[in-house]
Amino acid sequence: MDFSHDTLVAFSKSWGLFYLLAMAAGVLIYTFWPSNKKRFDRAKKSILDKDDKPGK
Repeated sequence: MDFSHDTLVAFSKSWGLFYLLAMAAGVLIYTFWPSNKKRFDRAKKSILDKDDKPGK
């Protein structure tokens, strides 16, 4: 098959948009999945731990 530049650009734009939307939806689903709540709460609190000091 012989593709022109315009055909390849249109194909990559449409599938690139689909890919980015799918990745964004995946990240949102992962973020708000109920079983990940403990992991994110632990990460939120670990920043404030007293044992975590610079230079150690």
